[in-house]
Amino acid sequence: MEKIIIVGAGLCGTLLGLKMAQRGYEVSVYEKRPDQRKKDFLGGRSINLALSNRGLQALEMVGIKNEILVDCIPMHGRMIHPIEGESWLSPYSGRKGDYINSVSREELNMALLEAADRFDNLTVHFDAKVSSVDIEKGLIEYKDASGSIIIDTAAVVIGTDGAGSIVRRSLMGQTTKLLFNYSQDFLRHGYKELSIAPLKNGEFKILKNALHIWPRGQFMIIALPNLDGSFTVTMFHPFEGEFGFNQLDNEDSLEHCFKKFYPELLELIPNYKEEYKSNPVGTLGTIKCLPWHAYGKTLIMGDAAHAIVPFYGQGMNASFEDVFVFNQVLDEYKDDWKTIFEVFEERRKKNSDAIADLAIDNFYEMRDHVDDQAFKDKRKLEMQLEQKFEQYYSKYSMVTFREDISYADAKNMGRKQDQLLLNICKSDKHEILSLDEINQQVNQLL
Repeated sequence: MEKIIIVGAGLCGTLLGLKMAQRGYEVSVYEKRPDQRKKDFLGGRSINLALSNRGLQALEMVGIKNEILVDCIPMHGRMIHPIEGESWLSPYSGRKGDYINSVSREELNMALLEAADRFDNLTVHFDAKVSSVDIEKGLIEYKDASGSIIIDTAAVVIGTDGAGSIVRRSLMGQTTKLLFNYSQDFLRHGYKELSIAPLKNGEFKILKNALHIWPRGQFMIIALPNLDGSFTVTMFHPFEGEFGFNQLDNEDSLEHCFKKFYPELLELIPNYKEEYKSNPVGTLGTIKCLPWHAYGKTLIMGDAAHAIVPFYGQGMNASFEDVFVFNQVLDEYKDDWKTIFEVFEERRKKNSDAIADLAIDNFYEMRDHVDDQAFKDKRKLEMQLEQKFEQYYSKYSMVTFREDISYADAKNMGRKQDQLLLNICKSDKHEILSLDEINQQVNQLL
């Protein structure tokens, strides 16, 4: 079988390498970071991941879904913590058994690397920083841990090297020839991580099986559970403004912010000042580009092709779905790489654009609307519709629990449903229309 080079041994790259090795290819994966399984590895902090059906489908494809689920915590809904009043749980779905899974990025990546080690035809080269890619020849140049410059070639080079992808930059190097389009849009918000430690007996301080949100209009904090009883807490604040990261630059301003907007967290995170000072502020952005391939020799996928903001919990799932769809295209076109790359891009581009747009939508929903009465009424109505009608799925459920519905279709249908239900909830008909009548309106709309 032919040789495949993959640049980047993150989640997408390692899963892709695993699948390509299972198909019999000789696979070399190049990763600039050291092996994170080594005890002296110091990894960067990252937002916890929400593993759902699209990602699980890809893990099942390579036969490791069940062993991954052992290290996950089911989350059945959003626990909303308003600034005043009681907290309340907003289920993700009206169907029993529909939930998402909190998982550590680091633990998931290590599990994928362990699975990759089982294949003699798959080699992951750590401390191997790729410096250039010849996109016409399928050739890379990289520097190993000793500083030596090494060249490697393969039938194809596939870049899964994240938002800062060197493979994508190599495609951009032929912008005029490839008519390469690229956009990078940053939110005016950043993020900073904190943590809620477990109780002394190892139990969780707040509800375990939920994604917690403290929505505050222009900003918010979320928390996802970890297996050790802790929660990974993420502040999403603007950079500018009185309570923006640029102004929260001393203990007094930070304490004022928490006392005013997050008093509940003062007890849950007694060392929040120390954590805030020691952890960096990250940026949040969306990357879209086209084409994803060139000359039948080079391809990008995952965040290298379509980085998105994390507010739909679909970044990893979308990248894993890339691998799933790529495997389907391989079944159809065997080793006709030019056709494979073209068909893969045609099937995924519109869907990656759709989930990028939905992730931005969900940022504003989580931040601004989850505690609005009209939104509460709409979610309650969606739960009732899902419980009564087997064929009804909310926009969130279509994206998260219906891997057979494309992101693009979920976006188009879901937005129409959302607007209809919101209009009903804001009208005098809200208390008059029966569920059957509302469901009939939905069916007519779609």
